[in-house]
Amino acid sequence: MTIENLSANKSFGGWHKQYLHSSSVLNCPMRFAIYLPPQASSEHKVPVLYWLSGLTCTDENFMQKAGALRIAAKLGLAIVAPDTSPRGDEVPDDEAYDLGQGAGFYVNASEAPWDQNYRMFDYVNTELPAIIESTFPVTNQKSIAGHSMGGHGALVSALRHSSQYRSVSAFSPIAHPGDCPWGRKALSAYLGKDRGQWTQYDAVQLLCDQRDCLPALVDQGQDDEFLVEQLKIDVLESVVNNNGLPINIRRHAGYDHSYYFIASFIEDHLTFHAEHLGLL
Repeated sequence: MTIENLSANKSFGGWHKQYLHSSSVLNCPMRFAIYLPPQASSEHKVPVLYWLSGLTCTDENFMQKAGALRIAAKLGLAIVAPDTSPRGDEVPDDEAYDLGQGAGFYVNASEAPWDQNYRMFDYVNTELPAIIESTFPVTNQKSIAGHSMGGHGALVSALRHSSQYRSVSAFSPIAHPGDCPWGRKALSAYLGKDRGQWTQYDAVQLLCDQRDCLPALVDQGQDDEFLVEQLKIDVLESVVNNNGLPINIRRHAGYDHSYYFIASFIEDHLTFHAEHLGLL
């Protein structure tokens, strides 16, 4: 596996770098970003937090807007941010912002024309970690987090691969995609009309039958314009409370769906993961 370094910027004593590689899972070139804190070296490997971004985003949004690099440098935590979907002229797309390129929803598509490229679940949980761990000075200890569509992806990844991650967190996640407009549109396109196939990518559905899960932190802004119709946090909270699950759901008055919200509480999330990764 060869990867091409596209950029490198020193930041808080560490390095933020972008890379391009050919993905065998997605059948197209893919870009990702990695922040390596100053503690990372060939003699000292560091754990990794994988960050999954939301609709319309790329690897750049979180790295540039969240204010996470200063905290990661202090903690000794690497951060990896993949793109949100396969991309390219040969990759299927849709005119709408909530389907196609930029809107992979972190699922393995089974319906044409999406099934040849849109296998983001396997990319995030299998192919990309293998590349990261074989290329950079990191351990195999990892946690996962995300925002909105990426919060959905992080929760589902952690629930289905609980042995792979130490902890999970999310900002404003699409918690119940099987019952919201964004989710119904994407899941029916990528997976077909059989709603039974949707369950494996729905955090609320996955949690209904569970009595245990990874340590989890969820932050939600109360002034989020998508809160009621799209995110379904109330449903998530109800399942969590009924099953006594170790998921801390925090609500914040006045905050919306933007990176202003993420930047306000990102230190809490990185510290939460650092504790479960043994850094604190």
